[in-house]
Amino acid sequence: MERLLLDADNLKRAGQDFTSRLDGRLSVAATHSQARYALPHVVRDFRIMFPHVTLHLHQGSPKQVAEMLLSGEADIGVATEALAHYPQLVTLPCYRWTHSIIVPPGHPLLAHTEPVTLQQLAEFPIITYNQGYTGRSHIDEAFALEGLHPEVVLTAMDADVIKTYVELGMGVGIVASVALDPERDHQLRMLDARHLFAINLTRLAIRRGAWLRGYSYSFIETFVPTLSREVVDAALAELHLNQMT
Repeated sequence: MERLLLDADNLKRAGQDFTSRLDGRLSVAATHSQARYALPHVVRDFRIMFPHVTLHLHQGSPKQVAEMLLSGEADIGVATEALAHYPQLVTLPCYRWTHSIIVPPGHPLLAHTEPVTLQQLAEFPIITYNQGYTGRSHIDEAFALEGLHPEVVLTAMDADVIKTYVELGMGVGIVASVALDPERDHQLRMLDARHLFAINLTRLAIRRGAWLRGYSYSFIETFVPTLSREVVDAALAELHLNQMT
């Protein structure tokens, strides 16, 4: 039954794509970090190219992003964690990113002339992302490998919340490097943490077998120029071929 419903939905979308290529709706699900820091310019440029397409931007945890894709509520999903764990989704790599340490001015970690170590970092209370968000698994794995048990005093899914409590002096923050803006975050100081935690990969996901309108491909390519329509279709075709063999 689910397959029949998906096929019926694809036929409807195919007809719409043929008769009306420049209007319609596009639903994108993303985590807060992606929606706040990675997608604004993409959304702006997409709106300029397709002013008659209604764009719906949903936010949620990586698991919720996946569930919105699977239910058909979202056409495209963007997240760092979890998406690759769902065989019903086709995932494509977008970009790699690292974490940074944030502290208030005058913090003792700023006095080190050499790169900060995990041992030094673990001496302070930590403020970072909730479990399952924005590369948190890589943070936990790095400390665990060194046998360290840092005191995580506060977690949040929102980097802006983390920065707020770091400014209040409650602890040292670990956030995605893309979440830092020198002009807005002038009350914070940043330390590079790429040598401490594994590199993270943001992925774009599409429900397997779903039909994409023409402007959906344009949104994807605006976000990741290397993900052209040909590349996306090739990934979808390769998955379909693997399922048949």
